[in-house]
Amino acid sequence: MKYEFILMSRRILSTLLTTVGLLAACSPESTATVPSRETSPVVEEAIVEVAEEKRYKCPSCSPNEKIALDFLQDRGIKDKYALATVMGNIKQESNFTPNICEGGARVPYNQCNSGGYGIIQWTTNNRYIGLGLFASRYLCEAEEMVCQLRYMTTEPQWIRASETFKTPGLSIDSYMNAAYYWLGWGIHGNRTYYSNQYVNLYTM
Repeated sequence: MKYEFILMSRRILSTLLTTVGLLAACSPESTATVPSRETSPVVEEAIVEVAEEKRYKCPSCSPNEKIALDFLQDRGIKDKYALATVMGNIKQESNFTPNICEGGARVPYNQCNSGGYGIIQWTTNNRYIGLGLFASRYLCEAEEMVCQLRYMTTEPQWIRASETFKTPGLSIDSYMNAAYYWLGWGIHGNRTYYSNQYVNLYTM
């Protein structure tokens, strides 16, 4: 019964989010009004602009990996090992596939009825629904890479962990501790292995 209730709740909430998005798109005033939430308003993390800064590149990475690497540096993460740790965790969670539902199915956001979804496998109702609300509010697609990255950096778990990610000179193990707080994974898997791989792939 508990599983059926959660499944039904997801389906109902996904339908409501889709309706809100459609109403926003059709509104003459394109500043979509989203039903109020009890939580405080979402404020996207500011982009850190540094003139003529040296940036890490990953020539052999996939397009989505390159998008994520640039995005993370834009948000103030500059340490090679910190970048590698965040990237290694995203690879473990989803292999940088934004429309992946837990189990491997590639589906739109509102068709993932159980388990995790997206690049970091948002699983709990609060975090999963938060992605849909963010997409509706900011008029982006919930199954799209950049939309998910933007949402990811507004979550309180990320904001707290990013203080460590933005601290240079730490080890992968230290950054991994912050990543655990951010994601709360059940299985460590290849996170450390992938992180070390990225360290060797990055160039300036």
